[in-house]
Parts: sequence; structure tokens; C-alpha cells
Amino acid sequence: MDIHPNTLLIMKHLKFLLVGVLFGIILSKGEIISWYRIYEMFKFQSFHMYGVIGSAVLIGMILMVLFKHRIIKTYLGDTIRVAPKRKGFTRNIVGGTIFGLGWALAGACPGPMFILLGRGTIAISIVILGALLGAFLYHSVKNKLPH
Repeated sequence: MDIHPNTLLIMKHLKFLLVGVLFGIILSKGEIISWYRIYEMFKFQSFHMYGVIGSAVLIGMILMVLFKHRIIKTYLGDTIRVAPKRKGFTRNIVGGTIFGLGWALAGACPGPMFILLGRGTIAISIVILGALLGAFLYHSVKNKLPH
């Protein structure tokens, strides 16, 4: 019995879909996508989001050390190479400001946008379209920008 190539492709990428769905459920149940939690964070009324973000930063730091020492590999067994960090205070300030303004205007950072759409928040589709437009716009002008 022959298996259709599209079926093989779906089976190959199914694990990534399942991890994404699991991640979405965790963010949703943890109230990470809640506009009210984000609002509380910016008003310094709750530690919830600071704890989540701090945990993510700590885990990211640990993973980067493991990547650099080649302890963790890709799912194919290849080593993960970490490119040297380019210095630039201005680029970080400009990029962080743009990211923060988008987060403030949308009420959500890019990660939970699709989770919000999946939970039925239709208004987030405007934000998703704006994010996609911004990504395409950046791609079209990135060679002209001072990186």
C-alpha cells in the first residue's frame, strides 16, 4: 500500500503542530494571553506576568549555555550554532520601542495573537494582518536599513 506524499508531509510536521497546540493551551490556561494580566503588569499591580517573563528569560539563558556547549542538538541531531552577538545600543532601543508600542496598541505580544484568534477574539485578526504587513514591509526594506 502506497502512502500519498502529502500524508507523509503532514505526519512529518504533525509533532510541531502538536507542540504549538500544547503551547497555546499552556499560555491560555496560564492567563498569559489575558489583556487584564498585561494591564496589571504595566500598572505594577501583579507579579504574575513578571514571574512568567522572568522564568522564560532564565530558561532561555540556561538553554543558550547548553547550545553554546553543544549539549543540546536539533531534532535531527545537528549541533546548534549561536551567532556572535552584534553590538548596538541604538538598534536595541529602536527595536524595543517599536515592539513595546505594538504590544501596547494591540494589548498582546506576537506570541498569543493566534491563540486569541483561536479562542474567538476576532478583533485580533486586524492585529495579525498588521503584523504580517509589517513583516513583509521589513523584508522589502531590510537591505536599506543600517544593520
